[in-house]
Amino acid sequence: MSKQRLLPAALVAVSLAWSAVTPAAVETRTLNNGNLVMEDIPPVPDQVADDLNRYQSVRSASVLGWTEEGDALYVSTRFGEVNQIHRVDRPGGARQQLTFFTEPVGQVEPRPQSRQIAFTMDAGGSEDAQIFLFDPATGDSRMLTDGESRNGQIAWSPDGSLVAYQSTRRNGRANDIWITRLSADGHTSTLALESPDGSWWGPVSFSADNSRLLVQQYISSTNSLVHVLDLESGELQRVAGDSENQSRNYAGDFDSDGSGIFYVSDQRGEFAQLVHRNLATGEERVITDGIAWDVSSVVLSDDRRRGAFTINENGMDQVYLFNPRNMRYRKVKDLPIGVVGGLTFNGQGDKLALSINTPKTPTDTFVLNLRRTPLRHAELERWTKSEVGGLDTDSFIEPELVHYPTFDTVDGEARKIPAFVYRPRDTEGPVPVVISIHGGPEAQYRPYFSSTYQLWLQKLGVAVIAPNVRGSAGYGKTYVALDNGYKREDSVRDIGALLDWIDTQPDLDGDRVAVFGGSYGGYMVLASAMHYSDRLRAAVDIVGISNFVTFLTNTRDYRRDLRRVEYGNERDPDMRAFLERISPSNNVDKIRVPMLVVQGENDPRVPVTEAEQIVAALREGGKPVWYMNALNEGHGYRKKENRDVFSQVTALFFSQHLLEKPVSRWKMRENDTVQSAEQAL
Repeated sequence: MSKQRLLPAALVAVSLAWSAVTPAAVETRTLNNGNLVMEDIPPVPDQVADDLNRYQSVRSASVLGWTEEGDALYVSTRFGEVNQIHRVDRPGGARQQLTFFTEPVGQVEPRPQSRQIAFTMDAGGSEDAQIFLFDPATGDSRMLTDGESRNGQIAWSPDGSLVAYQSTRRNGRANDIWITRLSADGHTSTLALESPDGSWWGPVSFSADNSRLLVQQYISSTNSLVHVLDLESGELQRVAGDSENQSRNYAGDFDSDGSGIFYVSDQRGEFAQLVHRNLATGEERVITDGIAWDVSSVVLSDDRRRGAFTINENGMDQVYLFNPRNMRYRKVKDLPIGVVGGLTFNGQGDKLALSINTPKTPTDTFVLNLRRTPLRHAELERWTKSEVGGLDTDSFIEPELVHYPTFDTVDGEARKIPAFVYRPRDTEGPVPVVISIHGGPEAQYRPYFSSTYQLWLQKLGVAVIAPNVRGSAGYGKTYVALDNGYKREDSVRDIGALLDWIDTQPDLDGDRVAVFGGSYGGYMVLASAMHYSDRLRAAVDIVGISNFVTFLTNTRDYRRDLRRVEYGNERDPDMRAFLERISPSNNVDKIRVPMLVVQGENDPRVPVTEAEQIVAALREGGKPVWYMNALNEGHGYRKKENRDVFSQVTALFFSQHLLEKPVSRWKMRENDTVQSAEQAL
């Protein structure tokens, strides 16, 4: 069927207005006090900034924990440039800002039996986070770590005298567990568990008597183990998982008398189940045997007499309350349908705080009142209502979950790939499409509130499709392993199958498609441009891997072995040859699509050299590329002033390459030398 490719008059006017002021040549320039370097990017017209301003002013409020009294909450929200700690005293109460740093505050853990708070914070996106102890009464904070290593995964002992955490302090490479003892005279730190290999080790929970520590070992997305560490003897007991038969095992907590533990495991099937294990006998009981989806989080009250867990059902969360003594559970009814996080009980165990995010509402903090019994209907109170820039979020577009066929088969039928499709309203003819590819790779796109997607839908009139290609989490352990090793490009073929599916949709324009993604999603963008340039109009690569060998060589020491398990060991000659063969930086001649590359100078995961080499290779081949690099950011932009410019530039980039009618300039000019994006037009 032939598609009529028309644009609403308003969108054509926006495209022309935004494009008309683009200069013939663009010099390198800086913004935001010199911290944002822009190369070959046209200045953003005032009209673009004005049009997008409200979408960039949306806030959120994620729960961090309860105060010691259990009657007020700490939340993370942004009033300035970055997220800070705030206190909320009652439902609908004002957010009182407690910290005022120029860098965002990361993990926050209130200290038991104290009004102090432990939190992590790095500098400039380096991810070399330090742990600080903060006093909300005075506003004073002091550093507990060495100021140089990477630290996180904070876990307090029940009496608040000990804080355990993961750290690279010993040699900068190993992911060890350290414990700091706090006293009136100061603090002393001790190496509690030295990582024996290249895997990640971190603390989860102390036993009630402070004598044992529940420990998580992470090897890969399909292989993780749980241990119990005796803090006096140093004895380490593996209690979940098998190093030979890989499975995912994630630690939950000790039970009320310390005789057993709760953990989540997919040892017995495709999905992760909640399990209780008796530490003395080894006897195990599967609690959620009747639920055919992943248990994604589990939390117990301080006295371990109440519990809660979430189920990831097709990307949406369901909340369950359970009794850790008899293992009975029941779904909480009447919750908003969305993504849930931050589950945390107050000290009395009669209130459960949680963060809820829906396609139409940003993350906000809610509380379930459990005064009667954890297995009855719970009353939900909304504690925060985040600002949305004056936007009418009731008009926001919710996605449709579809499953499109791909190239291989399962039980004789085409494998189906899940994807969330956002379609704009009130548009004429087939509309352009942005394919948004998540990172990970073992992550999962979930239908979070996204003012960015709504901006594209309403201001640009484009559809957005967010696929969960093979290798994504949430669909069973077989699915998450389908892209490992030499199967890496099979996930890219899933994008090719999505392009085929788009061609079958009468309301989508298969001749005007862009790809967008960050981190591993950035690799997927580059690989898609490498394989499907003749079917794409534009590509946005954010902190993406451009060459697996240089990435594995240059990523930070503490994560190199972890990434080798996922992507392959570049020290093996055969694997190295394969990784070089599929790397986009070695296949620039196949990329014939305008590119926007976005990077943070201090990125420890995907180093800036990955962006620099793909930009240099594209320019050498005469390919149009816009490049922006934030000197005060790391793996993604956390400062609002940088995010705002990125959002504006991306909208301008899409308007120039998706809102116009298809042209054949790439095929005609493939061998020409193009000095800038404007000359390519």
